[in-house]
Amino acid sequence: MDTSDFRNGLSIIMDNNIYTIVDFQHVKPGKGGAFVRSKLKNIRTGATIEKTWRAGEKMDQAILERFPMEFSYSQDDEYFFMDTDSYEMVPIAKEAIGDGVKYLKEGLEVTALSHKGEIINIELPITVEAEVIETAPGEKGDTASGGSKPATIDTGVVVNVPFFINIGDKIKVDTRTDSYLERVKN
Repeated sequence: MDTSDFRNGLSIIMDNNIYTIVDFQHVKPGKGGAFVRSKLKNIRTGATIEKTWRAGEKMDQAILERFPMEFSYSQDDEYFFMDTDSYEMVPIAKEAIGDGVKYLKEGLEVTALSHKGEIINIELPITVEAEVIETAPGEKGDTASGGSKPATIDTGVVVNVPFFINIGDKIKVDTRTDSYLERVKN
């Protein structure tokens, strides 16, 4: 494939790493050859880089498979996920999961990304439901100011929540920004 095939979300192999194209722009200056500016995200590390390509430059496309897995348990620095089709337990290193380990709890369904049979990353759901296990009690009249207070959820993550949230409440949290979204109705 070459730069004319670029699409957002496409995965390519560059310097023995797999990158996903986050953004790209074809540029045809008045003088000189055309080129493509791109923003690429490393699938393994999550780091973002910018790269300029000559128009028509060739690279290899990475074919990624996505499939559901369910988190079971962790032991040392390995996290064990169950393939929901074959019920096989697959160990995945903490580095492959990255910062997302803080939301893992038994039964959480995630999406695994694999390249040539090797699992290279785990994508968490955008939102998770969690129970508040520790927070300061809300005082009557606090909600008028519209402020927030820190609360610890059952996975150990600290999230800022509105004053009306109490211990035992279930809340929905955005895993990308670590922010409170709403209280879950029973």
